[in-house]
Amino acid sequence: MNRLIRYLGDELASYRRRALSAEARLKSIDEQSAKHGTSPERSFELERTNAELMARLEQARTRTKALLKRVRFLKQQHDGAV
Repeated sequence: MNRLIRYLGDELASYRRRALSAEARLKSIDEQSAKHGTSPERSFELERTNAELMARLEQARTRTKALLKRVRFLKQQHDGAV
C-alpha cells in the first residue's frame, strides 16, 4: 500500500513538472512572439516545419551514407579486379 501511494505521488510530481515546463515554454514563446511581432500560431507552424525539415535532412544523410558505402564497395571491387 505504501509503495502504491509513493508511486502515485511520484507520478503526480512528474505530471506537475511537465505541466510547469510546458507553461514556461508557452510563456517563452509568447514573449518571443511579442518581441518579434509573430503570433504564437506562426511560431508553432515554424517549429513544426523546422522539425519536418530536420527529419528530411536526417533521411537524406542516411541515404547519402548508404550511397557512399556502395560507391566505396564498387571502388574496392574495381580496384581488386584490375
